[in-house]
Amino acid sequence: MAHPHTRIKSGLLVSLLLISMVGPDDILAQSSDTFPVGQFSIEKAGEQLPHGWQSLNFSGIKQHTDYLLVEDNGTTVIKAVSHQSASGLLRAISIDPVEYPVIQWRWKVNNVLQKGDVSHKNGDDYPARIYITFALDPDKASYLQRLQYKAAQLIKGKDVPYRAISYIWGSHSQAGTMIANPYTDHVMMFVVEAGDKKLGQWVTERRNVYEDYRKAFGEEPSMISGVAVMTDTDNTEESAVAWYGDIVFRK
Repeated sequence: MAHPHTRIKSGLLVSLLLISMVGPDDILAQSSDTFPVGQFSIEKAGEQLPHGWQSLNFSGIKQHTDYLLVEDNGTTVIKAVSHQSASGLLRAISIDPVEYPVIQWRWKVNNVLQKGDVSHKNGDDYPARIYITFALDPDKASYLQRLQYKAAQLIKGKDVPYRAISYIWGSHSQAGTMIANPYTDHVMMFVVEAGDKKLGQWVTERRNVYEDYRKAFGEEPSMISGVAVMTDTDNTEESAVAWYGDIVFRK
């Protein structure tokens, strides 16, 4: 069974790595109706990394989830295969959630996890999930929030994230549930799909990130700083297969 300290990656570490990669070369939102983040459908099948995305691995976890661009019904998508493993793919970005509040993607899973449990650390595995991270905006944060953030930076490093949302395909939880990640309340999870009724089917999702952030944290969101996809089964010691289609933000 995975040691508890390795599971910090499920919430905070994913966000931290995303935030730490944001720099002057990252893409910025333009004046158009859509803002594509993951254009997997125009990629070449057989490659491991789509354009602009990077691998996200975790120290202390030797077995990594395999990600590969494959063709599914004539369209290139990402296939994730996890056997008691954990890793992800990420893209550092900068998007204004007020201008582009809606995220749309599609995904498919082969199975759910028998031991998956959104409320406990040892069940914090999911066949599919999408992270959206947010940078700290000093002009919007309260004095107390800035103090807390500074304290976190002193303990965990200057690139510690401010907030993150995780959209998950839950195993036994109810779709529509919002719950804090068992490792940190700076990451709020939304159960978008749950159970096995849609196994093997492509499902298209649309979420209003702006509204979800306000619901989760009770404040106005700052700039979106990154997006990640992740399929992991290291804590439950199970296996999962998932596919991710194009990811786009919309006005």
